[in-house]
Amino acid sequence: MKSRLFDIVESGYDRHANGIQLVTKRNGVWQETTTEDFKRMVHHAALGFHDLGLRKGDRVAIHSENNTEWIVADQALMTIGAVPVPIYTTLPTDQIAYIVRSCEASAYVVSGPELYAAFAPERDQLSFVKHVVYTVNPVEGAHGLQALIDRGAELAAEHPGMWEYLKSEVTPDDLATLIYTSGTTGFPKGVMITHGNLSYTINVGIERIPFALEDKADKAVLAYLPLSHIFERAIDLVYMKYGYTIYYVEKVDEIPMDVKTVKPYFFGTVPRLLEKMHTAFRTKVNEAGGLKKALGNWALDMAENQDVEEKRGLVKRIKFTIADILVYRKLKAALGGGLMGMVSGGAALSPKLLNFYNGIGVLLMQGYGLSETAPLLTLCEAGNMRQGSVGKTIRGVELKIAEDGEIIARGPNIMKGYWNQPNETAEVLTPDGWFHTGDIGVMDADGYVFITDRKKDLFKLSTGKYVAPAHIETSLMMSPLIDHAAVLGSHQKFCSALIVPNQPALKKALNAKGELDVEKAEALIQVVVDQVNEKLPPWEKIKKFALLDTEFSIQTGELTPSLKLKRRVIHEKFSDRIARIYESES
Repeated sequence: MKSRLFDIVESGYDRHANGIQLVTKRNGVWQETTTEDFKRMVHHAALGFHDLGLRKGDRVAIHSENNTEWIVADQALMTIGAVPVPIYTTLPTDQIAYIVRSCEASAYVVSGPELYAAFAPERDQLSFVKHVVYTVNPVEGAHGLQALIDRGAELAAEHPGMWEYLKSEVTPDDLATLIYTSGTTGFPKGVMITHGNLSYTINVGIERIPFALEDKADKAVLAYLPLSHIFERAIDLVYMKYGYTIYYVEKVDEIPMDVKTVKPYFFGTVPRLLEKMHTAFRTKVNEAGGLKKALGNWALDMAENQDVEEKRGLVKRIKFTIADILVYRKLKAALGGGLMGMVSGGAALSPKLLNFYNGIGVLLMQGYGLSETAPLLTLCEAGNMRQGSVGKTIRGVELKIAEDGEIIARGPNIMKGYWNQPNETAEVLTPDGWFHTGDIGVMDADGYVFITDRKKDLFKLSTGKYVAPAHIETSLMMSPLIDHAAVLGSHQKFCSALIVPNQPALKKALNAKGELDVEKAEALIQVVVDQVNEKLPPWEKIKKFALLDTEFSIQTGELTPSLKLKRRVIHEKFSDRIARIYESES
């Protein structure tokens, strides 16, 4: 089941019924690239990169928003054996320079001057970067991707078999990419992923997704998660294998509008978007008033409370049919009208959301994995889900629980190690191939895996009780009034939380036109906290909280590029607020 990644892409070329490979939204306009043009661009860009002097094994940074050119550069580089190193568009200058310096990139590919500005201050210090290539908007002194494609076309005419020869030198065991981890506790590490690692996940993981490998596919899929993250990159390779047309959105906040245009068949997501869509559905129902409001809430409540494990009896099937006619069809129309399903990853998915989307008739699956596992270890299966579980291991992957509760895994998709960091590699990867994930979890007698928390996020109260904060934070953020929450309490007598409220939602709930009344806002949030506390054991209950008037973001340092909490940064940045929470208890 191992292959080269570009072979996977090429295998899907003839399956595009409409002849459209990729569509990128740029300045509000959807720009199509046909399959024939994409093939030509990859072929000629590969020869153009080779003409610059890039060779097998050379690392090349890609710093760009999601777009067609990103995929062209990625595929072109892989076909000549070069190693793409994606960089998040949200990273600050020091981390961009760190990644480029760490991998000793021979070239730096960037979408245009706006992102280049974050790299420019370090450019002169990185002498090993021989070339800068822009893909969309011109960067002074840089090569243009189109110019490389034009040069490659000349080389293709002069040397007809050159590209096929370069491709033949690449094997499934060769390094395909370096994925730098988000770095919740410091600078990221370069995860070495081979063609075989990632292709195994793609070829085996899709056995759980109900896609049909048609001779001619006519399906559109939406992509909004960054291609710098291995989750989106992997699922896009699945789409290309199946001949689906990928639509790259321009702005996340335009997704509600984009889904109506694209009418996607499937997309990958993270729980936060699912939460926001769910909140929007609730808000619309409650604004309807009267009978529509009553019927809407009845239908939504029924979906949320429909356990994914439960088999519906006749009476319940009748109720769901009525709910579908009156409510669910409208919700599905708001999702484009043709959405078969979604797969969620990157963070814990609340059982209520899992129930809700599956309840209204849209398949929602969740999986589990890491960059180091390329990226999939487990995945739910349609019609065979278990409440709170991330599913069973995919075929060929072994998983077991260590004595301290840590999940460890072994399989064909496990990374080769961390780039130039043998000591860090030895800490997580045993000589016989077992990878220590750093996650705490359990596996039931039927093989279903349940993730409890990150090992490093667990903390102990002064009472001796251990607390796993992630599931508490997820429960709090299910409220439309809360944007982010960080649960605290290490070496303290009780748990507390820093809460970033959703200011517009709070103002609306309080009918506030100007500044928020802090006491009223705290009282409203207290209701949410009390509801969450009802379902928690005594030692995990949130006894006190503080509302923050600043948002958590990637740019300000509280979140990683994959939207995980940087707990150390939060503790340092808000140390005064945390001290005030606990000062009366000392």
